[in-house]
Amino acid sequence: MDVLKEKGLTPLRAILGFSLLTTTLHYAHNVIRAADYPQIPGLPVLAAQIIVAFGWVLFTAFGWLGYRAYLRENYPRALAFLLVYSLSGLASAGHFLVGVPQIPAFWFATIFTDSAAALALWVFVTWAWSVLNRVTSRDQVSTQH
Repeated sequence: MDVLKEKGLTPLRAILGFSLLTTTLHYAHNVIRAADYPQIPGLPVLAAQIIVAFGWVLFTAFGWLGYRAYLRENYPRALAFLLVYSLSGLASAGHFLVGVPQIPAFWFATIFTDSAAALALWVFVTWAWSVLNRVTSRDQVSTQH
């Protein structure tokens, strides 16, 4: 399992740092300038602002729990939490389900950087899971002989 900590911790920190930066920027803008984003019919702007703010806090908590579990070498739990956290980046692309946001280019770009961070986290989780599976399989073969 040392390979997960030795080779995985630095990329995980970079991905989580980037994801935290981009989602914080995007979600904050989304809360502050909610009226500039496509609206869901029947959902008041204030309700959308509350949902977005709560969603960011909830997703970020999963990211934190995933990071902590990774540090404690509880990898299956860490990877599950990190996958849930990745949804924060994918949720940003949900704007396009109701329309194209009419926002400045910088803020528009954060929709894509959120998605890029989510995809980077998926790549990381896939790599970590494959390493975890390889080590677990090798350990099982060793104990059978």
